[in-house]
Amino acid sequence: MDTDAGLRIEAPHRELLDQILDKWSLSVLNELCERPCRFNELRRAIPQVTQKSLTATLRRLERNGVVGREVVSTRPVAVRYRITPLGKTLRHPVDVLLAWAAENMPAIASAREAFDGREEEASA
Repeated sequence: MDTDAGLRIEAPHRELLDQILDKWSLSVLNELCERPCRFNELRRAIPQVTQKSLTATLRRLERNGVVGREVVSTRPVAVRYRITPLGKTLRHPVDVLLAWAAENMPAIASAREAFDGREEEASA
């Protein structure tokens, strides 16, 4: 990924980052870092997510090895999701990104306002 010429993001890295940093993955990972959860617990914790989107997100995270799926032998049978040791290693880099976003939000808001103003002028 790193070269002498600078940072390059190869296709496999881009795919992984897209899957881990997508709309719902960070919310799911945040919940699972606190405790293992059943599917409906995750739905209640993230009320904006649809059942279909949550299912797809959990499958992607499981495929990438950051979430584990455990069938619980109860009546009816339930599934519990948990963060894996690999998934726990994401906590620090995500926290760094969130800290960067928080620190730079005022500058980003200013840049957005300036851009939107130029766009409005150009379309007028």
